[in-house]
Amino acid sequence: MSDFRTTAKARTVAGTPAAVSAEMRAVLRFAQPSARHFAPGLAAGVLSACFAVALLASSAWLITRAAEQPPIMFLSMAVVGVRAFALGRSAFRYLERLASHDAAFRQLAHLRLGVFARILPLAPAGLGGTSRGDLLSRLVRDVDDLQDFPLRVVQPLATAGILASVSVLGVWLVLPAAGVTLALSLLAGGLLATIASTVLSARSERLLAPLRGTLAGEVLEVVENLDVLSAFGALDARLATLAAADDRLCRASLRRSLGVGVQGAVLSLFAGLATVGALWVGIPALSGPGGISGPGFAVVVLVPMAVFEVFAVIPLALGVWRQVRSSAARVASAVPTSVPAEIPAESVNVPTDAPPDAPTTTSVGVRPVLELTDVGASWPGSATPAVTGITLRLAPGDRVHLAGPSGAGKTTLAQTLVRFLDYTGSYRLDGVEARTLAPAEVRSRVGLCEQRPWLFDDSIRQNLLFARETATDPDLLAVLDRVGLGDWAARRGGLDARVGERGALVSGGQAQRIALARALLADFPVLIVDEPTANVDEEQGDRLVRDILVTAQEDGRAVLLISHTPVPDDLITARVVVPGPAR
Repeated sequence: MSDFRTTAKARTVAGTPAAVSAEMRAVLRFAQPSARHFAPGLAAGVLSACFAVALLASSAWLITRAAEQPPIMFLSMAVVGVRAFALGRSAFRYLERLASHDAAFRQLAHLRLGVFARILPLAPAGLGGTSRGDLLSRLVRDVDDLQDFPLRVVQPLATAGILASVSVLGVWLVLPAAGVTLALSLLAGGLLATIASTVLSARSERLLAPLRGTLAGEVLEVVENLDVLSAFGALDARLATLAAADDRLCRASLRRSLGVGVQGAVLSLFAGLATVGALWVGIPALSGPGGISGPGFAVVVLVPMAVFEVFAVIPLALGVWRQVRSSAARVASAVPTSVPAEIPAESVNVPTDAPPDAPTTTSVGVRPVLELTDVGASWPGSATPAVTGITLRLAPGDRVHLAGPSGAGKTTLAQTLVRFLDYTGSYRLDGVEARTLAPAEVRSRVGLCEQRPWLFDDSIRQNLLFARETATDPDLLAVLDRVGLGDWAARRGGLDARVGERGALVSGGQAQRIALARALLADFPVLIVDEPTANVDEEQGDRLVRDILVTAQEDGRAVLLISHTPVPDDLITARVVVPGPAR
């Protein structure tokens, strides 16, 4: 996916409009199949279009010539030509669809993977500025729209251009004046149809992709929060907002359809004018010296109809081009053109100026010591740090309670320790500075149980297996027993019981215990537990905290428990208080 970045980095400053434009062009280049894969479909399309025009020309010549009742031998070649052009048109049309769509879909798969790979280094901290619904629309609908670039922009323009040139030349060879008339009609019709389409629907075509993203965001917001909106009587207002977004999208679609209809009417008008022009210059040539024959006259009069049928795709392609550009710009701007300074790079090497005896990544032990000295962190785009001045030490078996008021930066620190955010100060694992390690390596040692654990809409088994895919069913049942969910799982039907979308069928405490079971399966030497009591009542919260700390003590792992609620002194080895934000 490096293709997405090189142009913007080479010639522009990241984040500027020029950088976004360069990124958009890189996206479009990546959406276009290679010449080796694109050429067969283009060749088949050109041949199919040429055969369609040749079929009409040969049919017109054959019918007119047959009316003169010549010997049949003078018509045999035209008869064979009509059959060949009819069969060839369909055959090449099928081959064009097969080859061009195969090339576009193959490239689309690479593009989708490339966009996803581009977003991965920024997730989750770097994507906070884009709503989930809009991001989903960009990753699915906008990326899908990019297949139109080779299929409905590049190939139609190339095919129509080649066909128009060949047809004008062919008509000119029969009757030069008719060739000039056809060329002028094509130029004038294409120009006026494009202008009409641009005036009537250009803005709507550029807005379609953003409006689809807005609608997707509104739909997702309403569906996900239907219970809350209903409980507080806000559902009607949100549905009205949703209806307004849908209405804006419908109006843009209708206005685009108006432009398509007008450009079709303009091209039909000029197709008729081309035919009238051919009659105007062709009739005198029938009787003049060195004039054309009756069959030749039929050819120059009827060929413009077939040419305009293919040529009509040019204004349509230009309209699709505006939509594709809009989708490409949204894909390019789905994430920043460069990784923000607050997000650590995925591949990190020890600095070249490190002393010769500096520890390497291999020195990180099985049970590392985690040390923070004056650590601070900021969220992307924020002018002030979210947390500063954190100093603590976690050795194997330590259980540290990190307390502090809401907004003090406790969750920010948790995101920093698993390297979703970069940091200031010193953060060391067994003496190795964390910024010299790849974030994935840090996350293999330091695990995070989030405040709101993500549960997949699947079985309990599948929600545990991704932590350690080699685990057997007895392993999974054993870890559920350790976190106090053994009897509950048995009552639910065992490991095949489903947890619902985002854990809708389990309580907040059960979700936290499932997250803890995943952490135990992954065997993180250091475990960060962020606000485990946030979604449970006080009694369940106390029991959950005790189970977490006791289980960790049994394994000899280090635990940093982040919680604003009190924790008994006998369960922890140290307590650190984060000061609240400055007022």
